[in-house]
Amino acid sequence: MKAFSYERVTSPAQAVAAAASTSGARFIAGGTNLLDLMKLEIETPGHLIDVNGLGFDRIEATQDGGLRIGALVRNTDLAADARVRRDYALLSRALLAGASGQLRNKATTGGNLLQRTRCPYFYDTNQACNKRRPGSGCSAIGGVSRQHAVIGTSTACIATHPSDMAVAMRALDASVETLRPNGSRRTIAIADFHRLPGATPQVETALTAGELVTAVTLPRPMGGKQVYRKVRDRASYAFALISVAAIVQPDGTGRVALGGVAAKPWRVEAADAALRRGAKATTEMLLAGAKPTEDNAFKLTLVERTLDAVLTEARS
Repeated sequence: MKAFSYERVTSPAQAVAAAASTSGARFIAGGTNLLDLMKLEIETPGHLIDVNGLGFDRIEATQDGGLRIGALVRNTDLAADARVRRDYALLSRALLAGASGQLRNKATTGGNLLQRTRCPYFYDTNQACNKRRPGSGCSAIGGVSRQHAVIGTSTACIATHPSDMAVAMRALDASVETLRPNGSRRTIAIADFHRLPGATPQVETALTAGELVTAVTLPRPMGGKQVYRKVRDRASYAFALISVAAIVQPDGTGRVALGGVAAKPWRVEAADAALRRGAKATTEMLLAGAKPTEDNAFKLTLVERTLDAVLTEARS
């Protein structure tokens, strides 16, 4: 691990000011992903800004009947919150499907959104990776790509986003609140928060330099039957081959988002209207334009079969 300096901050303004004034600074909270990357020298921040003391650890009702989840709320606490379990069961189920209990006890809401890909070529510093070193190439293209993306890819990257929580957030139409170094605040729709690779796969979110995630807001509950199903190689402690997050109303309408298929949680709003026509029609719209590799073409069928199982469960 490279040497770094460290400071604890006590206010959001202090945090973003420190990030703006110190080259190579990174925020750290739970550290469940960042510290691993630092040990491998994939991430080499020269300065860490500990934001655990900022008080962003509360879940509060919003004026319009939704929930505002502080960026420092731990995954375990969010999954166990009575309001989340009652009104946003999809989110609770997705969180419990991710990682181990020990990791959920440390991992934060903001950090979960910001975790980086688990592509093995990204983690192997002997391999070419445009996310790790822009312009070096992508060893996954032409390599072993069973776990990789089938849609939204580019000639520069075919990695997937690893978060279960983010897939549920996408289905729920969450929004992300941030604070910039100049003191301005903004709200980013979850649909726009994560970026597809294009020619710049190292740019993974809409955040600008020194911008701090402060909260995630959920709109008022929409009811319906909420199901999250994750298909993986092991029964626990494994990232999704594919996952399906669905909200199905009594009349058959609803929403669906996918994980494990792209560099961001994948949702095509136009495909929601196809839910009444079944899994095949919905999958065809969700994955229109997919470009799988020989290794991961099975994911297209796996999405359809998993969605069919989810819809059967939701309508039972």
